Amino acid sequence: MKLLLASLALAALPVMAAEPTLYGRYEYIQLPEIGETFKAKMDTGALTASLSARDIETFTRDGDDWVRFRLGGKDASNKVYEHKVARISKIKSRADEDDEKDEPAVAKRPVIDLEMCLGDVKRTVEVNLTDRSSFNYPLLIGAKALREFGAAVNPARRYTADKPDC
Repeated sequence: MKLLLASLALAALPVMAAEPTLYGRYEYIQLPEIGETFKAKMDTGALTASLSARDIETFTRDGDDWVRFRLGGKDASNKVYEHKVARISKIKSRADEDDEKDEPAVAKRPVIDLEMCLGDVKRTVEVNLTDRSSFNYPLLIGAKALREFGAAVNPARRYTADKPDC
């Protein structure tokens, strides 16, 4: 009986999570399926990751939703990529928060599952496709992706991980 009580007491102790890996506000991220390495902004305020894309077009293939797109940004090639859609996200516009409208504007974005390499760690992450060409970084890594990588962000640092090597 004492052994059982001792076991239950140990089971009730909080499990110590592994310490997160500390990254800078900006890191290099490789997208093997795209064949590119990007400078990415690590953004704890965003929920999902976003990749700059243009000419985004959804279509159906064998009963599944797919998306066709080109990479966005000033140095992007005209190569067309096709990927199966994981889901469609609905993003509420924050620009309307102060207006007295009943409903904020909602943008629908295709979300795909992409492999990402950060340092020597590879994970599959949900990424929404949107035109980020007006931003400095074509790839934004949000909180969900940061959790996948077991990452914490020190905004005072930059490029703390080595170039991606997965």
